[in-house]
Amino acid sequence: MSTSSLGVSQLSALGIHPKKGLGQNFLVDPAHRARIVAAAELTRDDTVLEVGPGPGVLTELIAEQAGRVIAVELDDRLIPYLREWFTDQPHVTIVHGDILKLDTGDWGLGMGIPNPQSPIPSPSYKVIANLPYYITSAAIRHLLESTPPPELLVLTVQREVAERMVASPPDMSLLALGVQFYCAARIVGKIPAGAFYPVPKVDSAVVRLDRLAEPAASGVTAEAFFRVARAGFSQPRKQLRNSLASGMGMAPGDVERWLMAAGIDPHRRAETLTLAEWGAVTRIRADEPASSNPQPRH
Repeated sequence: MSTSSLGVSQLSALGIHPKKGLGQNFLVDPAHRARIVAAAELTRDDTVLEVGPGPGVLTELIAEQAGRVIAVELDDRLIPYLREWFTDQPHVTIVHGDILKLDTGDWGLGMGIPNPQSPIPSPSYKVIANLPYYITSAAIRHLLESTPPPELLVLTVQREVAERMVASPPDMSLLALGVQFYCAARIVGKIPAGAFYPVPKVDSAVVRLDRLAEPAASGVTAEAFFRVARAGFSQPRKQLRNSLASGMGMAPGDVERWLMAAGIDPHRRAETLTLAEWGAVTRIRADEPASSNPQPRH
């Protein structure tokens, strides 16, 4: 049975109904599936990590264009069907597991492992994923901070989440920083709720993330950058002097001097700072003597 013919009635015939607890909404519109795959610009030299293949309709399109596909599915009901449908495609591997608990290095991703369909070893890999809302932020962070990281990600997420990912000041968020620290982000398409089964309450969007050669905030480690950023966004409605003081366990006066040394008005709010400004704040903090750098309160 070809997965390209799989629709709502076929899913029901197989006894597979989307689980609300897994946030499952299967994309049943073939035009939007094609647009998602096109956004990844696949060739036979590409290795693709697909997160949440569901019934495999998107996997089939990816497999037609990529040299190697690793599809990670959490729902154990779907694993036998996926493995049966792709049994004659040796370049497709079906993995049963939770992407948040799996190490991408376990499959040789980005390590030069040759693709069965290509004589050229793949030095990198791409990610295509339809992410349920409840794991979106965690999954993005896990993928971007994995070793090795993907060179490109094409993600289907709720439209509001997509807009937050590509936001700029004065509408920055911790999610936007987390994405844009590592990648150039842009929305490449929007998908109406009616393209999914069951129909969700909100529309979705497709976001393409292109990995930057170097993090957008130079001269700082990711650990230091996000420690400061998380503290800054811990109380987003407050002025930065107060949110950082609370999040870092410091006196507001000390935070004021810190921010002014970085060229930042202490009365601004976290969502108004650019990536470069967060980098400047982090660098100043890292350059301070250890004696004036107390540990944050827990």
